[in-house]
Amino acid sequence: MTVGLDGFPESRAPAEWAAWEAVLREAPLRLVHVEEWPLIPSVPPVDHLVNVEWPDIDEFRRQVDAALEEVSDDLRRRHAGLAVSARRLTGRAAAVLAVEAADSQLLVLGSRRRGAVQRFVVGSVGTATIGLTDTPVVFVRPQDEAAPISPEHAGRVVVGVDLHENADAVLAFAFGEAARRGCGVRAVHGWSLPFAFSYAPGLDPGVRQEVADGIAAALGERLRPWRERYPSVKVEERVLVGAPAEQVLYEAAGAELVVVGRRIRRAPVGGHLGHVAHAVLHHATAPVAVIAHD
Repeated sequence: MTVGLDGFPESRAPAEWAAWEAVLREAPLRLVHVEEWPLIPSVPPVDHLVNVEWPDIDEFRRQVDAALEEVSDDLRRRHAGLAVSARRLTGRAAAVLAVEAADSQLLVLGSRRRGAVQRFVVGSVGTATIGLTDTPVVFVRPQDEAAPISPEHAGRVVVGVDLHENADAVLAFAFGEAARRGCGVRAVHGWSLPFAFSYAPGLDPGVRQEVADGIAAALGERLRPWRERYPSVKVEERVLVGAPAEQVLYEAAGAELVVVGRRIRRAPVGGHLGHVAHAVLHHATAPVAVIAHD
């Protein structure tokens, strides 16, 4: 288990969540802070150098090391038997985190609350890291002090299922997490009639139901192997009319974990995050796992 710490208070939430997840998986936990200095510092004109306060890199590093040690000690104290290590590394944060995640079961990152509305920011580092690693990436939101941030008492795992994609990796992760937590899975698929049907006033009302029944049957068939593999996991199926992202977000209210997929693309520009995963990442209040698939 690898968790990225950026020095902001919000990063404590992903560290705590990752610690609980490491306990569930009986895996060691690695805390990583990436020191990302500009390759070419911005230098002001010479006549403007008077009274300029240049950053004290050594002091900054001492503060980071102290923070890493504090978080590590706190997690060891509250999770008996958990092996915790910490590393301060230098480089481009997304690339370094991707390398660190290569041998990990999960990479856990944080996001920051923006303003008074329930929206969160997944920064450029987080977005870039998703595209550089095939390891599952979980984003954990900052939590109120009274809100639980551990999966110890889980409710359900919500997974968005795209019937037009290969969802095996996404479903494998969702069912595995539900089994590990002893909770159920809610599989969600949002759909709409083709645009052309909007201009068919004489459309038989039974057509909509026929389409819905066909989609429900397809979802049930997609889930059948996973029901058989995980007989102890209770499964709820939701086939809903509307934009997939909106339906996943609606059904994810109160979930312990939301699981979405992203297609692996080997293009030089990096990975691609679809609109459903993008919307869920920025608007879901529960931890969100992004799973790469072919």
